Amino acid sequence: MVEQSGDVICHVLDGLFTYVSPSAREIFGWEPAAMIGTDGLSLVYEPDLPILQDVLARTSAGELGLIRHQVRVICGDGSLKWAETSAHSEHGETGETHTILVIRDISDRKCVEEELEELARKDGLTGLANRRSFDEMLERTWRQTLRQGGQMALLLLDIDHFKQFNDAYGHQGGDDCLRTVAVCVGKFARRPTDLACRYGGEEFAVILGEVGPNAAVEVAEEIRAAVAGLGIPQETSSNGYLTVSIGVATAVARVGGSIRMPESLLQAADHALYRAKVGGRNRVERTVLIAPTEQS
Repeated sequence: MVEQSGDVICHVLDGLFTYVSPSAREIFGWEPAAMIGTDGLSLVYEPDLPILQDVLARTSAGELGLIRHQVRVICGDGSLKWAETSAHSEHGETGETHTILVIRDISDRKCVEEELEELARKDGLTGLANRRSFDEMLERTWRQTLRQGGQMALLLLDIDHFKQFNDAYGHQGGDDCLRTVAVCVGKFARRPTDLACRYGGEEFAVILGEVGPNAAVEVAEEIRAAVAGLGIPQETSSNGYLTVSIGVATAVARVGGSIRMPESLLQAADHALYRAKVGGRNRVERTVLIAPTEQS
């Protein structure tokens, strides 16, 4: 049964392989004979080694029974696959540790899970990141900014007179408009430190990591001009075409800065957006925040 198993079944004695089933060759491209007498750590993708080392530490500390973990492994051809390992350890009569490993290829399952996770982070209408992604990215970017003592910016965009647009062109026209604007805005999240999101309704947000006040305003002006350049007809606008108003808030970190800064940054960007709309729309307003210390 072991020889014919679709999973890789191994016996490990005191941390070293003593038996590896033939399926290792078919599933992962590993040569069973070459694994005998090794600890197998070289077959685990380096970033995932801490996961396996934690399991080994728990076993060494006397934790027996069944332990499951998932890691990426390096196949014989150099490619990576996701593997789920079930490890069951017992002590022998003379104190040695016997471990039975059952290693299963779960790459297809992981692929489906990652696709579902990706969908869960996207706005269904526009395809941009959704509010959940926005909240996580804003917090993560601020923490990074705080560690580096750097700067970051948040842009909040609102389509001008969108309610009237919906009334004039219908909800289908409104949805088409949102998708078109989303594609335009998304082009300005150019770096790994940037993220374009649908914030809600007709509002969009762009997080810009590692950027100062002037550069952030430049990006905002580019977005404003690009949306206007789409030439989407809007009879209810004095311009005759669709425009956006943008509020820009830039945060400057400093040693001891408050981790609650993202909340203030969001509020500041919202206030700047309000000023842009009150000031005539189709414009950019800005503000700069210096992170307060926890004692401030």
